[in-house]
Amino acid sequence: MHQNHPSAWRSRAAWVWLIIACVLALGSDLASKEIAFRTIAGAPVAVDREEVLRVKRDIDPRAITQELIPRHTPVTVIPSVLDFQLVLNPGAVFGSGAGNRGFFIGFTVVALGFALAMFAKWTLPHDRWAHAGIGLLVGGGLGNLYDRLFHACVRDFIHPLPGVKWPFGWSFRGTDEIWPYVSNLADLYLLIGIGILLVHLWRRDQAEAQSAKARLHAQSDSTSAPPTPG
Repeated sequence: MHQNHPSAWRSRAAWVWLIIACVLALGSDLASKEIAFRTIAGAPVAVDREEVLRVKRDIDPRAITQELIPRHTPVTVIPSVLDFQLVLNPGAVFGSGAGNRGFFIGFTVVALGFALAMFAKWTLPHDRWAHAGIGLLVGGGLGNLYDRLFHACVRDFIHPLPGVKWPFGWSFRGTDEIWPYVSNLADLYLLIGIGILLVHLWRRDQAEAQSAKARLHAQSDSTSAPPTPG
């Protein structure tokens, strides 16, 4: 945490970087979901909140994709690298925690508050990349929060490494696919934002360590210098 330094919270330029990154992330995430669910299945797919809640209540939260998304062939963008396929996620990242929608809404709100606290306490006005990274975190979090509030699930469509399997017959979490998960741009922005902040914190720690080392070296030189003759 920075001490005795101006906070990014009072910097107009810092807010501009954060807001631009947030708006771009949120806008592109929601727009890409709308386009994907209109085009990938061959006919528009509307995700009705009440229908999602009915399937969750009467059948199984994990069955919402099978019940509400028509069977369709994934759109191959790059073979074995990227497919587009419609999936409804009832839980969090990688489909974990299905059925705990209320918990994930509350968790997302808390996480967004923590991101803004990080902006205020852990960044300086000139930390532009950190402000953009926090903006991506906020925008990605708001994109999936929108889905949970208005669709009762998260709309996913990006499937990296489709059909690519582990070597030597290995498996992980019951599957031999390296990446069986389908996600969206919000998830991507969250990962990028986390990566940017980790690099920022590492560089800040390195700079503080070098500064402390320089101060110790200067103090050592001053104490070891011979006294000036009178």
